[in-house]
Amino acid sequence: MSEIKDTPSFVARSSLTFRAPNQRDGVAVWRAVQQAGTLEPNTAYFYLIFCSDFRETCLIAEDDKAIAGVLIGYHPPNDPETAFCWQIGVLPAWRGQGLGKRMLCAWLNLPANREVNWVTATVADDNAASDQLFRSFARSLSATCSVEPHFTADHFPAGHRPEPIYRIGPIPKAARKRV
Repeated sequence: MSEIKDTPSFVARSSLTFRAPNQRDGVAVWRAVQQAGTLEPNTAYFYLIFCSDFRETCLIAEDDKAIAGVLIGYHPPNDPETAFCWQIGVLPAWRGQGLGKRMLCAWLNLPANREVNWVTATVADDNAASDQLFRSFARSLSATCSVEPHFTADHFPAGHRPEPIYRIGPIPKAARKRV
């Protein structure tokens, strides 16, 4: 079972590993999302389901069994060539090290995602960090990043920001070797 702990900023970042989660990771991922402080948390049950039933399309970044970041994703049922990034979060002690982009690259190369041609995500229109992350990821793949309206304010309860959809691709096969 993965445990969450903040890692001091002086610890070498090269020892990070990336892996798909398993059912035992559900609670740790739920805690990591809360500790990240930048994500809209879902229930612990949600993360348990994703860490078990959708594990092949999710990712954990960890150092010495401590979670540094998480990525929750899936393939939309009507679009198997697409991998949708539901949430990506990096714990505060790991920010500023390029971990978000490294996680997206590792996620894209998971066996379940090797044949996808597109990566999508919805990002609140005031989330500059995620906007920058997805645009930078697209550039590293030599792919386009289009941003279109998707979930508007009237789709959400009052007070929730609109979330346009970012569509990255098509992803050149050669780009996978570079990331």
